[in-house]
Amino acid sequence: MLLSKLRLRVSVLLLRGGSFHPQCTASLAGTTQHQQYTNHGGYRHQSSWENRSKRGNGENRWSTAKSIATVSGAVLGMLSYLTYHRETFFGLPSVSAIGLTGDSGGSSDTATKPASRRRQELNFIADAVEVSAPAVVYIEIRDTQRVDYYTREPLTVSNGSGFIIEPDGLILTNAHVVVSQPYTVVTVRLQDGRTFPGVVEHVDQRSDLATVRIQCAGLPTLRMGCSGDLRVGEFVIALGSPLALSNTVTAGVVSSTHRASEEIGLRGRDINYIQTDAAITFGNSGGPLVNLDGEAIGINSMKVTAGISFAIPIDHAKEFLKRINGEKTEGRTGVFGSDGAKGRSKQYLGITMLTLTPDIIGELQRRSPTFPANVRSGILVWKVIRGSPAHAGGISPGDVITHINGKEIKSSNDVYDILAQQLPLLTITVFRDGQTLTVKVLPVAQR
Repeated sequence: MLLSKLRLRVSVLLLRGGSFHPQCTASLAGTTQHQQYTNHGGYRHQSSWENRSKRGNGENRWSTAKSIATVSGAVLGMLSYLTYHRETFFGLPSVSAIGLTGDSGGSSDTATKPASRRRQELNFIADAVEVSAPAVVYIEIRDTQRVDYYTREPLTVSNGSGFIIEPDGLILTNAHVVVSQPYTVVTVRLQDGRTFPGVVEHVDQRSDLATVRIQCAGLPTLRMGCSGDLRVGEFVIALGSPLALSNTVTAGVVSSTHRASEEIGLRGRDINYIQTDAAITFGNSGGPLVNLDGEAIGINSMKVTAGISFAIPIDHAKEFLKRINGEKTEGRTGVFGSDGAKGRSKQYLGITMLTLTPDIIGELQRRSPTFPANVRSGILVWKVIRGSPAHAGGISPGDVITHINGKEIKSSNDVYDILAQQLPLLTITVFRDGQTLTVKVLPVAQR
């Protein structure tokens, strides 16, 4: 519109330049006409100066017209060049680039097509989610011996996520999601809203892996990828049901591909965990960590703080599945230790813990103003299973355990050593919200 107005004004100016009044022309040329009239024989005679002035008027008009045409041509050329190269000079898209050319009837479609193309090309996370999300499930554990005060239904004692790995209803998840006290029932909700009762088939508490079976056929499955070729900085997507919010998706990058279990205080686990900054919280446990091809490359397992979470590599889960397939051939199911044998009786607290290294302590102190400044070692409780001895004793997520029965706790290995003593009572010192508290816990034996 602006360019059209400029062209119109220049055109009007050119037209006027071809039919100027002599006085206007002389004035534009910067001269003043002086006409001298004398009478010779009754007719009007113009002096030689007047004749020269007439010739000058014509030359001035021609010179002015040429000047205006030259300037207007230059201006029009410059405006045209800047119009079609405005993206280069001003950082703005050209008129045609944003779909404003053409008739008004097609402007809407033209304007939306580039945006649609960008969305299709750049939304690689959405593409991966479309492939993987249908196989992700929500898992809920209810205690039939306890009733919710408001709903009068069996009390929910645990919940988490999982994903379908076989179309006949085999689901892979974390052991800590499904391992609970007796008299509990498992309910599995699919992404389409259907719910099924679930049966826990196999549990490996050392690697924190388990399988659940539902009676349904033709289910969507999630393809398992390879965690061995992961790269630091690679995009990953965490799917699950944090805080019971089903079908939740978060994204981040791989922060570390080989975080040793000893570094995060998990004794006896020969696992190099995947560390990611994708948001993982309670309820995400057991859900898949997928790559941009929509393949599961990990099982979401634990969160330390915002930006620091861990997943079990899918290659380790494949070994677990291979082992239980061997047990199926022999007709056995049950709880297994790290060596594949039946788990021995051991004391059970019902917490998931993390050894506090100097780096983790520093990160927690930066992120949380209530984290005690005088803590130099200990373990961080990041999850407490409802109904467990720790829950009954009053231990809460976020507590820092520094002593048990007077013994200083420097790592999770110290906790395992104390539990191995089969003591009937544990006196635990914890830091919570800047205060030092003492709680008493009665551990129970669990296979």
